[in-house]
Amino acid sequence: MSKFGVELEVHIASLRRYARALLRNRTDAEDLVQEALTRAVARADTFKAGTNLRAWLFTILHNVHVNQVRSKAARPDEVDVDSVESKLVTPARQEERVELREMMRALDELPEEQRKVLLLVALEGLKYEEVAEMLGVPIGTVMSRLSRAREAVRAKLANEGSVTLRRVK
Repeated sequence: MSKFGVELEVHIASLRRYARALLRNRTDAEDLVQEALTRAVARADTFKAGTNLRAWLFTILHNVHVNQVRSKAARPDEVDVDSVESKLVTPARQEERVELREMMRALDELPEEQRKVLLLVALEGLKYEEVAEMLGVPIGTVMSRLSRAREAVRAKLANEGSVTLRRVK
């Protein structure tokens, strides 16, 4: 091994430490050091004897790193579309929207007393006693209105449910 190679070998450990600290990834750091050493050996004839070899090597490492960062910024990571397709595709929600619209229409057609009770019990999760107290009616009235409201909504949705949508892919 030449004198240059022996002197170069002395600085490899410090180049690795710096690269690991810079990149925070062992594999990428090893690749960076490898590329810097390859360039240093290829350009050994440009090194001026008697100057600071360590500083020259760190300059090469730094320049290689800057070039890699610029290259990555100019050319973002390529991703295989097939591997992320499931994340990019949003399932169709037309049927859900139609069902929601039908439900809202059925609720709008209920008498106000029934709609209030149904919304307070089914949507807000209140107990029958709480709804009765809130509306100032007996608990039996709450239960009766709720039962009629549920039956009316079921009937309305069953009638509109006869229309089926054709799925197009």
